[in-house]
Amino acid sequence: MQSPDFRSFRRSPLAAGLLCALVAGASMPALAADGSVQATDVDDVIVTASRTAQTQDATLASVSVITREEIDRLQPASLPDLLRGQAGLSISNNGGMGKESSLFLRGTESDHTIVLVDGIKIGSATAGKAALQDIPVDQIERIEIVRGPYSSLYGSEALGGVIQIFTRRPRGAFSPNFSIAVGSHDTARLAAGVGGRGANGWYSVNAAHERTEGIDSCRGAGFPVFAGCFTVEPDKDAYRNTSLSAQGGYTFNEQWEAEARILRAEGRNEYDGDFQNRSSVVEQVAHARVRYRPVKALTLTFDAGASADLSDDFKDANAVGYFDTHRRQGALQADIATGAGLFTVGFDWMRDRVDSDAGYPVTQRVDRAAFGQWQQTFGAQSLQLNVRRDDDDQFGGKTTGAALWGWDLTDTLRFTASYGTAYKAPSFNELYFPFFGNPDLDPETSRSAELGLRGQHAWGSWSVNAFQTRVDDLIGYDPTPRPGLPFGGAANIDRARIRGVELGGETTLAGWNLHGTATWLDPRDDAGADIDNVLPRRARRSARLDADRRFGAFNVGASVSAQGPRYDDPANLRRMGGYATTDLRIGYALTPAWTVQVNADNVFDKRYETAAFYNQPGRTWLLSVRYRPVE
Repeated sequence: MQSPDFRSFRRSPLAAGLLCALVAGASMPALAADGSVQATDVDDVIVTASRTAQTQDATLASVSVITREEIDRLQPASLPDLLRGQAGLSISNNGGMGKESSLFLRGTESDHTIVLVDGIKIGSATAGKAALQDIPVDQIERIEIVRGPYSSLYGSEALGGVIQIFTRRPRGAFSPNFSIAVGSHDTARLAAGVGGRGANGWYSVNAAHERTEGIDSCRGAGFPVFAGCFTVEPDKDAYRNTSLSAQGGYTFNEQWEAEARILRAEGRNEYDGDFQNRSSVVEQVAHARVRYRPVKALTLTFDAGASADLSDDFKDANAVGYFDTHRRQGALQADIATGAGLFTVGFDWMRDRVDSDAGYPVTQRVDRAAFGQWQQTFGAQSLQLNVRRDDDDQFGGKTTGAALWGWDLTDTLRFTASYGTAYKAPSFNELYFPFFGNPDLDPETSRSAELGLRGQHAWGSWSVNAFQTRVDDLIGYDPTPRPGLPFGGAANIDRARIRGVELGGETTLAGWNLHGTATWLDPRDDAGADIDNVLPRRARRSARLDADRRFGAFNVGASVSAQGPRYDDPANLRRMGGYATTDLRIGYALTPAWTVQVNADNVFDKRYETAAFYNQPGRTWLLSVRYRPVE
């Protein structure tokens, strides 16, 4: 369990383990100006920034992409470890692999970022955020990170941005893959899959299993201090995750396509806690998509999905509670080409249902939304306008919008500017949790502005983005007693002002492939004239540099990640020091398809915390063997 900031509650204030729903969908094909589908693979396009496909250099938002090749090169222990060091992104973790992790994108709250898996929104309706630590890295093909307010396309929670995860895809007529790894803390991983593409259809099946004995996740203290996990349990906290996915699609003719996916994940997480210290989870999701093109200038897409997030919590061998979230989703989208422009209209529908022994007085809600988007190119200038209206059972309606503009100053330089609004609906915990929730809460709202400049040159690329976000009606804890809440509860009492600058670049120097990011962030509590605290668990300065080079059959690399100090509490009384870690890796290609690799992370055994009282792994190693044919 994290510190008593109720935003960290996963399914209840006592919960410390949650498996978010893993869902699968299908990426959209690239559209030409006339609406026809281009033979462009998903690896070459960005689909998250506009819900339509566009090349990365054509996007008007700040976007980063993590590919499967990068995942194989870095061999991260988890998805949070993979994301750590990305521009504008901070991670806090409660004690190692599989433990609760929170993501703060551009200084916003941990529940202010939408996470999609193949186009479908995931997360817990009670906690209001996704459990990134439970998404198996071996099931991921690529990740798109889009920064900025995107409620105007995706609805609630997109104040900081959107992260979309794409599951493994086949790359050729027959595409098997296999990997096995062993490492520190009795870590073991095994993954295998097969897929293929034919003239009209494709399929993919992937299975993965990982386990680790872990570390002692928490150095907490019980009575009378009550810090960290509120208990002392000096033991190793293990983690297990097993997942299986199956998917396929078929093109019937020039007008009709269909795709379907199903994914199931089972997990077991051990941690330190006074009231509970183990969780068993089962996650499953099914998704189908049908696409119809009656004419070249019009594409209609229909999506339907169902997911279940089931969790049983234990104290040693004794069951102490359960929290289940069931989600149904549907979407209808029309893309209409208009010369050099593209007009998009659509309708989204989502129903969340909660089943728990916590006794929520309301257990279901439905959100319906209509949205529209216009993308247009005017010579050297580009424009994207978004608007969306959400109608929620719990708080009524909310309208959000965004305007993005780009100007190609030269063939190599692009200037961008944007402004947008976003909102976040209160979670079931914030609204209805016994002795804490407040059913009269309003949605949190934000308004953001951004300026950017980026260059694409023969020697490499670079970007700089400056932004400001103001958040109103932030939900915080109000200790004032109220009817039904003798010790206070949730209330719209806070505000925030966040400013930042993000830098990124990549080049090749003396044979070394270099990629670096740096972030300066000023996330401030703006609740009153006498309050100017830094928002907790966000590092105000961070940077990362990756360097890799190939020497014949060998490849070597290093990553250095630095984080400045941060505070663990809103009052800024508990300060955590800054730190820097260094990771090394060396690989050898036995054949074009077989690779053996050794990774050594945190080689200088740096001791640090990203959440107070929760330990992080010291020096670790991982030996892996991979098989992936060259396509």
